[in-house]
Amino acid sequence: MADSISEQLADAVQNARDVPREMAEKLLIDVAGLCVAARRTDYARASLAGWEASGGCTAIGHSRTLDAAGAAFVNGTAAHGEDFDDTFEGGPVHAGAVIVPAVLAIAERNKIEGRDALRGIAVGAEVMCRASLVAPKLIHKAGFHPTAVLGAMGAAAAAATALRFSKHQFVNALGIAGSMAAGIIEYLAEGAWTKRMHPGWAAQSGIRAADLARAGFVGPRAVFEGTHGLFHGFARTADGDWDKLVGGFGERWVANSLAFKPYACGTMTQPYVDCARRLAQKGVRAEEVVEMVCEAAEGTVHRLWEPLADKQRPPNAYFAKFSQPYCIAAGFVLGHAGLEAFTEERVRDGRLRSLAAKVRYEIDPDNPYPDEFTGHVRARLKDGRTLEERQGHLRGGRNEPLSRAEIEEKFRLNCAYGGWSAAQAERFLAFARQAFDSRTDLSPFRS
Repeated sequence: MADSISEQLADAVQNARDVPREMAEKLLIDVAGLCVAARRTDYARASLAGWEASGGCTAIGHSRTLDAAGAAFVNGTAAHGEDFDDTFEGGPVHAGAVIVPAVLAIAERNKIEGRDALRGIAVGAEVMCRASLVAPKLIHKAGFHPTAVLGAMGAAAAAATALRFSKHQFVNALGIAGSMAAGIIEYLAEGAWTKRMHPGWAAQSGIRAADLARAGFVGPRAVFEGTHGLFHGFARTADGDWDKLVGGFGERWVANSLAFKPYACGTMTQPYVDCARRLAQKGVRAEEVVEMVCEAAEGTVHRLWEPLADKQRPPNAYFAKFSQPYCIAAGFVLGHAGLEAFTEERVRDGRLRSLAAKVRYEIDPDNPYPDEFTGHVRARLKDGRTLEERQGHLRGGRNEPLSRAEIEEKFRLNCAYGGWSAAQAERFLAFARQAFDSRTDLSPFRS
């Protein structure tokens, strides 16, 4: 009997080498800063209050401790809550907000060594990123959130790796996680909160799947590729490019190319914000603009552009994060699309609404999405001039990565936004630099 995809992955994980520590440290820093930034939000408080079980694991920035699943859920929800977390461009999926909370919770609960936590983060992120390449765009097209669906699998792989599972246990953990995967994208309709919880739910699902597997529970071997497997259910296909998942796994780390966002909004929107900022820097005023037309990838329209009238007048701050017109207006008028651009007061700003109403799109059939995230804004002015900006890649991604110093500065700003002192932020950065050299202790970061 031929090995299943899960069995091939289990073998590859056992033999993985040159584990990317720098990538794992960057994820740890970015995720922690986002947890702090969100700690006083209504959705973070609701996530904490809605979890019944207490325990010895840390929800970063909160005094209450939870069981491992609860800590993973709250941290994962907070890390993704402002849509400011890392992205894998080929997917797209958000790996850090799923994998880091899952591994931190396991590390605290089981008191595992730092090197095992490092391997868990690296393997979990790699599974998520590679799995997103198997059937590009089809999970989204079917109405599901790839981060939620593939996150459960990545978190299970991360937990199984960190806990040094046998091949049999590893395969069962993945098989069980397949029945825990979930996450519809109906949040797009009204800016509901459910997208925020998807990474947290995936993280806790991975932990629960691993715990069941360790206790002897059996899951399907062919959970990925089976006739009724994960991709059949969530991508409507069982004919994916499986070599994208298993080929060279543990030898070539595709997660090394994870992108860290400069703006607190949807990933595909980021290059458009850069273009809008550059137009404004040319001295153009918003009141001079007659219209802005943007070339867009067909695969992004249903999430970021339509219904256009709603996107031009977002009903709330979270909805605005997935509105290309609003984010472009924010970049042009405010000069940024940071956390301060997405408050309930800001989305009612007449200057932003007026400009957003002038922004529309045209489908570019040659757009390289999802292999590349590009930006384009063409502004027609009242004096008859037309000004245009293009960007061929995502700033912060593989073509123009943020440096370690830039990621640490983003962390500091997020901590300040969430109410941590500068000294507290520096204590966490010092912890992150040695986090994989010893057992994990997050207790100093519970307030």
